[in-house]
Amino acid sequence: MYKDRGIIKWAPFDALVGFNEMVSNYIKSKNKIERPVLLEDKLNELDYILKEAFQFKLEVEVKYFEKGFIKKTVGIINKIGILNKKITISNHLSLNVENILNIKK
Repeated sequence: MYKDRGIIKWAPFDALVGFNEMVSNYIKSKNKIERPVLLEDKLNELDYILKEAFQFKLEVEVKYFEKGFIKKTVGIINKIGILNKKITISNHLSLNVENILNIKK
């Protein structure tokens, strides 16, 4: 009966120290994008939805740009910082308002 050697058979492929990390970093950096630019009407719409969601404590899905990737989170907006232009969401995530791309109620 055949007995598998498990992980030992793959050991020669890990002989190049740091190669796997370098390849994964390359793939990650290749998937990065530029920050999208929003038009004035979209910014006004986001501002309206943001204020409404804060006032009525609505749960929202926020798509935002961070370090070359578009991410999303769901929560209730707890705080809007006018001076530092940041919002705080119920999961203790603090977002810069300029990085927000879309808000859905």
